[in-house]
Amino acid sequence: MLNVIVTGGSRGLGLGICGKLAAAGYCVIAIARKKGDKLEAAMHEAEIVNPKSFHFVPFDLADIEGIPDLVKKLRKDFGPIYGLVNNAGISFESVLALMPTSQIEQLIRINTLSPIILTKHVTRSMMADGGGRIVNLASIIASTGYSGLAVYGATKASLVGFSRSLAREVGRMGINVNSVAPGFIETDMTHGLKEEQRQQIERRSALRRLAEVEDVANAVEFLLSEKAKNITGTTITVDAGNTA
Repeated sequence: MLNVIVTGGSRGLGLGICGKLAAAGYCVIAIARKKGDKLEAAMHEAEIVNPKSFHFVPFDLADIEGIPDLVKKLRKDFGPIYGLVNNAGISFESVLALMPTSQIEQLIRINTLSPIILTKHVTRSMMADGGGRIVNLASIIASTGYSGLAVYGATKASLVGFSRSLAREVGRMGINVNSVAPGFIETDMTHGLKEEQRQQIERRSALRRLAEVEDVANAVEFLLSEKAKNITGTTITVDAGNTA
């Protein structure tokens, strides 16, 4: 089985991606601070259907200095790394003028700096092994904007630019780099939306609904597959036509 790292894999979108990839025959390595009941249940289910397809490695992605050792450990324990899905992210809703600097720094550290450093070290491993796939989870907010999410939008826009340039750097080594930009989907990060906000988003979407976790997971699975061997440096938008 091909090894794929998924950050933020303990819940929400990350957990959905892990489940989809494990079912597709990959060896999934979920990275998160804590396991949690939902991840435990998903791992148990995967073990029954496809033994040794779903693993968990605890790590706080805010620990930038510990990332090199993390990658060394993953490669030692699991072997060559075929795929990296940079999904982990946090969000604070606040107008920029009132947002504490500590929150701004935390957003940039987790959403931008951490995935870049992790990708740096995973890419070295992929180069040694002759190729691989990297998928960065961005957001439609990177291009549309959203009031109260200026810093979050900036971090997600940075991942899109990062993906495009990195795709040119590592393409000759057989490494594909792409982004997936979800719209508002059913996850813990959208449960805070008021019903009025939710209905407004649905009305604005071409399909008059929110995209689902499985839709985004399908896009990630596609980009990791052989079907996407000639797709790199691009962004797939999954938003039920919100930005159409």
